[in-house]
Amino acid sequence: MKETLFLKLAVIFIGILVLALCIFLVPKIGNFAGELYPDIDYMKSLVLIDMYAAAIPFYFALYQAFKLLSYIDKKQAFSELSVKALKNIKYCAITISTVYLLGMPLYYLMAERVDPPSFIPIGLVIIFASMVIAVFANVLQRLLQEAINIKSENDLTV
Repeated sequence: MKETLFLKLAVIFIGILVLALCIFLVPKIGNFAGELYPDIDYMKSLVLIDMYAAAIPFYFALYQAFKLLSYIDKKQAFSELSVKALKNIKYCAITISTVYLLGMPLYYLMAERVDPPSFIPIGLVIIFASMVIAVFANVLQRLLQEAINIKSENDLTV
């Protein structure tokens, strides 16, 4: 438990930080988008939907990471449960990238009217970071599955 306590605290801290951003910053960004395009009634709603839609898989991925750390504490790191948690994290990261990729036209419209255009690089960083996490989770999932297969073969030969 001591080995993963820091990581569990980090997961909780990240969750609280993103919740604060969702409560305080996301509505301001939505209002800003609505002010930039007052002629487009649904602009604010689209930006809010896009950002909050990305928060759902983000929190599910944090939950899966917390479960994975719990499996490590229980000495079940090399189990199908851990593989499933990594698989879920991978799908969550892909979903976050997809949601932000679909929202990029909105951020492009916002960046057109803002100097400097800061929304596009931020969106691209989120997309890139999510894809890196997805690839890393996929690599870990495959390595863990291989380790489980080797372990089960060794158990059968003994």
